[in-house]
Amino acid sequence: QVQLVESGGGSVQAGDSLRLTCKASGGTFSPFAVGWFRQAPGSEREFVSAITWTGGKTDYTDSVTGRFTISKDNNEKTVYLQMNNLKPEDTGRYYCGAVQSSYGGAQYFENRYGVWGQGTQVTVSS
Repeated sequence: QVQLVESGGGSVQAGDSLRLTCKASGGTFSPFAVGWFRQAPGSEREFVSAITWTGGKTDYTDSVTGRFTISKDNNEKTVYLQMNNLKPEDTGRYYCGAVQSSYGGAQYFENRYGVWGQGTQVTVSS
């Protein structure tokens, strides 16, 4: 049974950087993609970024393009999200998930993910 554990969140000032880590354990890990989503209080969980496990293709939501970078280490079964120039609107709980299907842009849709971590909180003050 694969488990995902996120780490690296914290409370920072606008313009600061954080690096989130998502580490898989507990079995064979070969998803189609690993994605990061975030959820602000009172809001739905939204797509932030994803990376395909084999090819390393990356996707970002428009609001983080140019500021966030997703990367992976297959040997360590770990995905990173480097977040630079953080803004208050980046505040939220960040979750990583693994999606098996590649059909129909599955990596963009929360309900297509089969495994989630517990999340890590990111708070950005102005």
